[in-house]
Amino acid sequence: AASIAALTMYDMLKPIDKQTEITSVKLKSKKGGKSGMPKPELSHLKAAVIVCSDTVSAGNAKDSSGAFIKSELERFGLKIGSFTVIPDDKVAIREALQTEVYNNQLVIFTGGTGLGPRDVTPDVLEPLIEKRLWGVEEAMRSYGQDRTPFAMLSRSLAGTIGETLVLALPGSKKAVEECLAAILPQLFHIFEIMKGKRH
Repeated sequence: AASIAALTMYDMLKPIDKQTEITSVKLKSKKGGKSGMPKPELSHLKAAVIVCSDTVSAGNAKDSSGAFIKSELERFGLKIGSFTVIPDDKVAIREALQTEVYNNQLVIFTGGTGLGPRDVTPDVLEPLIEKRLWGVEEAMRSYGQDRTPFAMLSRSLAGTIGETLVLALPGSKKAVEECLAAILPQLFHIFEIMKGKRH
């Protein structure tokens, strides 16, 4: 808005003074919005990251999505309880969830949320989720849809089991980046809500 106002003034003044110029417009301070949210204390929370990929688990490809999730969680102050790579297999996914869900406050799966024959992560997790977080899922898809028309095909999933938050994100690093950009850090408020704190 400041830039537009300056350009309007410039346009009006240039016939009178040819030396008129706009020097700089910069932000001095800002309140509200995403950056204005209070930063929660998250160092007491543990997270598990589980990469679901036949190719990565077989050693035929290198993981990048799981590594990005790990680095983002650490950037916000969470401890990484475990980092696991498993194949796109229903039994392996179920066992990984059962192993991690009671040892961590956050469990994030990456991979297997598409429509391919081996994309089974949401199919395994959905029956085990106690409370679906539809809004979180909608936020991720909406954010992605503004950037690629194929985001609507993702079956990303969010919900809770007990007091543990479970997310199933796509396997693409770019898609994971967009999903996390859409929901963090505001998603962490859920840990306070589950303890009875008001919105």
